[in-house]
Amino acid sequence: MSSNNDKLNTGQKALRINLDAKKYGTFAEIGAGQEVARWFFHVGKASGTVAKTISAYDMAVSDAIYGPAERYVSRKRLQAMLDLEFNLLLQRLDKTIGDRRTFFAFADTVTTKHVSKPGQEEGQGWLGIKFQTVPQAEPSTIIIHVRMLDWETARQQEAIGILGVNLIHAAFYQHLEPERLIGSLLDGLTSQRVEVDMIKFSGPAFFKLDNRLMALQLVQQWLTEAAMFTADGEAIIPSELLYKKSVLLERGSFRPLTNPMLEMLEIAHEKFCAEPTLQGEKPVVMFEMTLRQLQVGDAIDHRDFLDRVDTLSALGKPVLISNFLRYHRLVSYLFRQTQRPIGLPIGLVRFRDVMDERFYTDLSGGLMESLGQLFKNGTKLYVYPSLDKKTGQLTTIDNMEVAPHLRQLYAHLVANKFIEPLTPKQPEALKIYSSDVLAKIKAGDETLSELIPAPIFEAIKTKRLFGWAQGAPTA
Repeated sequence: MSSNNDKLNTGQKALRINLDAKKYGTFAEIGAGQEVARWFFHVGKASGTVAKTISAYDMAVSDAIYGPAERYVSRKRLQAMLDLEFNLLLQRLDKTIGDRRTFFAFADTVTTKHVSKPGQEEGQGWLGIKFQTVPQAEPSTIIIHVRMLDWETARQQEAIGILGVNLIHAAFYQHLEPERLIGSLLDGLTSQRVEVDMIKFSGPAFFKLDNRLMALQLVQQWLTEAAMFTADGEAIIPSELLYKKSVLLERGSFRPLTNPMLEMLEIAHEKFCAEPTLQGEKPVVMFEMTLRQLQVGDAIDHRDFLDRVDTLSALGKPVLISNFLRYHRLVSYLFRQTQRPIGLPIGLVRFRDVMDERFYTDLSGGLMESLGQLFKNGTKLYVYPSLDKKTGQLTTIDNMEVAPHLRQLYAHLVANKFIEPLTPKQPEALKIYSSDVLAKIKAGDETLSELIPAPIFEAIKTKRLFGWAQGAPTA
């Protein structure tokens, strides 16, 4: 048997749990067979770990046990399974063995994708564990959402089995090291087989844990290309928010968001809502940061990340963290969640990069391939002008310099309104630069309130974000 510091394979992880006299619990699995429980029976000694296994496939049976559900593969159904099964363990066993056992309930609800059904939604599911860290303690919970990327059903089932064992093992033995816990979820798997795009920790074992940092970890450790959370810090999967919804998304570094950045979003919102394709629909408005934009130097400072998120939360908008350096990849990701219109407010400086061929040398179709993916479903770019700090020159989409051989292409995009200009309502706001804002924050300068939105100013001052007043002279 390997030592605790060695990397165990799936069978070794299951056996380690079976040989741990303290761990005892229930496995409830719907949709992909009893693939997780099977590992514990396969390696032997399961009687020391498995109190019960159950698979309620029939909808009427499932509803009778866990209550009615609109969707059977959902977070709500998973939570109902975890709560019921854990409570049953306490009712039946706590008085007899609860003083020497730590109880757990593992559950998953999964749908696999069949190659023979091309119109079917992708394979995906929810997995979770509710567990005690010491006997008779209040339970803690870890919930994850997974996308299954294998084509064959058997391979998807196998992946769920491995992932489930990894989750259970990590909950028991790595809950004090959540970053390491996340990294272990794909042991024995690859990101080409599964994608974990949401994780949520709750309960006394994680009372100091910030789930927004855990969403960041999923992206940093390449378990997913993007992770999302609400303004309240609630981890969600994109489809929970974006399914069949139009989306207006602003990308930035947000250190912090300034008045011109907010104005860019607000004017774009007005134009986007007036689009006939929206048919009066109210779009989801959100912010996005890439890992590169989060880097300060060569690393990501977690405190700095949370400061940025706290300021965006003050505006009440959800946040997406991603590895999408290019806009066409971001748009392709969003169209996985919704087929409704997408609008992207963008500053002119960043828009120049979108039109720069040098950024697409690794694509066989170069710039044309990127633009084809970006605009294929009618995506709109709303371009906000820039003001040169030294010369005072205003640059818009009308006077922006474009390479001679791209001018006809550019004119086509403008004429067909794939690209639309934004006209500032407060031209003076264009003179606000992030470097000046950060200097005022360090100095604790109250005139900062003239440069950034009021809710963000209050958040910075109250929570002392971005080192508020740390550089102010002492009395």
